[in-house]
This record gives sequence, C-alpha cells and structure tokens, in this order.
Amino acid sequence: MPSELQAAPVSPKILWTGRVLSALPVLMLAFSAVLKFAKPPAVMEGFTHLGYPASLALALGILELGCAILYAIPRTTVLGAILMTAYLGGATATHVRIGEPFYIPVLLGVLVWGGLFLRDVRLRALLPLRS
Repeated sequence: MPSELQAAPVSPKILWTGRVLSALPVLMLAFSAVLKFAKPPAVMEGFTHLGYPASLALALGILELGCAILYAIPRTTVLGAILMTAYLGGATATHVRIGEPFYIPVLLGVLVWGGLFLRDVRLRALLPLRS
C-alpha cells in the first residue's frame, strides 16, 4: 500500500543539528543518573527539598540512564523519547508542586522531540511542517 507520507531526504546539516540537539538531553540525564549513583550530599539534600526519600536515588538513576540509553539507540529512539518525556513530565510536576521554576525539564523535552524530528525521517513524515 503506497503511502503519501513521504519525507524529503534529510540534509547533513539538519541531521547533525538533530544529533547535537538529541545529545544534550541524553548527556543531561546520564549526568544526573551518575550523580544519583554517587549520592553526594548536595543530591541527597535535593531529594529532601523536593519531598522525595533519598532511598529513591538509585531507582531514579537507573530509570534516567535506561531512558537515555533507549533514546540514544536508533532502533529504540522513539520508545526512549516517549519514556524521557514521561520522566521529564514528572520532573516538571515536581517543580510545579513545590513552586520552583520548571523550564529546564520542559526545555529538555522540547530538545528530545526537536532533535528526533530533525534526525528521523519517519517522524518528519508523520508530522510534516509546511512552508
């Protein structure tokens, strides 16, 4: 069955822009996961400030790292993007709940999908932008 959802080939500049934009949330979540594994005092104080028990650090670190790895693997990148969006939605809700600025997790979510849009032809075919 022929599909009308055909996307133009991605130029190398757009592809590399997408890769760089995609790398930023991966690096941020990986860095955050490493901090949760190391459990420095500042991170543990952050858990208390956010209203979460420090015992969740390991589980959240594993979750963050798993989402970042799934997003970084081309075959599972869409699943990784969905899971990262869910995780960042929880982070946004946490910051809203305690009355802190929440733009960082929202910005990371935009980078997740913006980078994926620029580097994945399938997503560009599903969501075509018209000029």
